Formats: sequence, structure tokens, C-alpha cells
Amino acid sequence: METMVEIKNLRKQFGPLTAVDNISFQVSQGEVLGFLGPNGAGKSTTMKMISGFLTPTTGTVTVAGHEIVEKPLEVKRRLGYLPEGAPAYPDMTPANYLDFVAQVRGLRGKDKRHRIADTVTRVNLESVLHQPVDTLSKGFKRRVGLAQAILHDPEVLILDEPTDGLDPNQKHEVRTLIKNMAKEKVIILSTHILEEVHAVCSRAIIIANGKILADGTPAELEAKSQYHNAVTITLQTAANKADKVRKSLLNLPGVRKLETLVEDNSQLRYQVFPEAHRSIIGEISQHARSQQWIVTELHAEKGHLDDVFRSITARLS
Repeated sequence: METMVEIKNLRKQFGPLTAVDNISFQVSQGEVLGFLGPNGAGKSTTMKMISGFLTPTTGTVTVAGHEIVEKPLEVKRRLGYLPEGAPAYPDMTPANYLDFVAQVRGLRGKDKRHRIADTVTRVNLESVLHQPVDTLSKGFKRRVGLAQAILHDPEVLILDEPTDGLDPNQKHEVRTLIKNMAKEKVIILSTHILEEVHAVCSRAIIIANGKILADGTPAELEAKSQYHNAVTITLQTAANKADKVRKSLLNLPGVRKLETLVEDNSQLRYQVFPEAHRSIIGEISQHARSQQWIVTELHAEKGHLDDVFRSITARLS
């Protein structure tokens, strides 16, 4: 896939504060990159530099072959940007605002009307099209911001918290829209919502204190979790068997530790953790059969992204 966004040694300082600290990464066409990090990590500052809203202190941003400082207009023609908070002119209606943005983007006549109509439909703005932006709910304001970002059908989309303030149905609509656009574009989005990474992202970067701490697919990041390949097993048996069951599970090869989830008169449930890079579900399944246990649940975890996020970012706190 063609590299559409290339970040090299990007750094941004505000006086003595280093908001972004010498980061580098590339994004190719068809990728949806999730930018994850705690508040103040440098996510929004990085997005502002990619979009040309902020000038880097050092380093380069290249979009579709054009460097942002040397050719800012060439970059901005190819880029759509939804800033944090989705700002818009409060006294304009969405119809007025999108018409204004379309003219700024160089759209005219039939092409302009078609792009506005298509965008309004895609983000479901019909019901508020002629209300002042200032009177809209946070969710609708966010949709207006998303509409202006995709209006000119850009090659690269930079979306800062695109589903912030949306209800579950609206979040589903926006995520579906992002997935549908992703095949032909580069999409970089920041989010605090870890489920959003699973829902739309093909790749994720975790950033904290202005530094990239992890970069990989959601599955690769989940594999860093202590819960990766951990096995949950539930047995239909009496609590007086618990000690024997626990000991036999802990004695299996590749088992690192065991946590008790339930021990009562009708069932036992445990989470069994493997040694690093081991899969133990086969051994546990075979052991359960050999012991003639009545197993009502047996599954292995992929890993927990929130666990990885906390463990990585906590190192710098």
C-alpha cells in the first residue's frame, strides 16, 4: 500500500514544555490509525501539526508527497480535519456553514450541490439543517464538524475524538461511515474509547508524555496483555473439590498462576494464566477430559487492550 502520511522526528515545544517529543511513524492508504493516550499525551498537538494548524518545532510532516511547511495548500487540499470540540460558526446553520466550506474548498455549481447533499445524508443532518449551530446538541455539532471534514472527499482524514458526545446509535453510524471510507483513504483518529479501536482501527499507537510507547494492530497490542491466552474454566462440581482442582491446574506445564473467580456448592470457576508466549487451552482441555470433569465453560482470552494501555502509560506516571 502507498504511504500517504509520513511523520519524521516530529517535535513541538511550548516554551519549556515538550508536548510532542521526536516521534516518527507512517500511515498507508487503507489504514485506520487509532491514536491513544491519556489527557495531555500529545495526541491533539500531533494532529494539529499534521493538519497544518500548528507548525512543528522540528521534524517533518509529509502528506501525499507534499511537506506541510513547504507546500501547506497542497497538503490541505488533500486533507480533511475534525478538530477537538468540532468548532463551527455558532450563528450559521449547517446548510450555510457547509455551503461556505464548499466554496472555500473550491466546489462550485452542480458539484457543490451534490457534495453537500451527499454529505448531509451520510452524517444524518437533515433534521437540523436550518437551525443555528449554536442551538444544536453536542452530538449534532460533532456531526456538523465531521461533515465539513469529509465534504471535499479528501484522501486523508484527521479526526480528533470523532464520536465524542454521540449517543450509542450515533456512534455506530459514525463508526460505520469511517469503516466504509477507510478502503480508499488514510484515517487517523484520536480516541479515549478503547472499544472504538476494536470497532474501526486497523492499527493503534499509544502515546504518553509526547512519546510513542507502542505501535501495532489491535491484536498485536492485546498480545502484550497479561490476559493474553489466559483460560477461563468453569466446572460443575462441589466446592469441596476446589483444592484438588486448583492444585492440578497449577501443576500443568506452562501455567504461571491461577485466580479463583467462583467457588460455591454448584460450580468452580478459575482463570488460569500461561507463561509468556504460551497457549495452554489445549493442555487444560485434555486435562479436564482425563479427570472426567463436567466443564460448562472453557475459553481463552485474546487479551485486554485497557490492561495494556494502563500498564504502558503507568510507567511514565
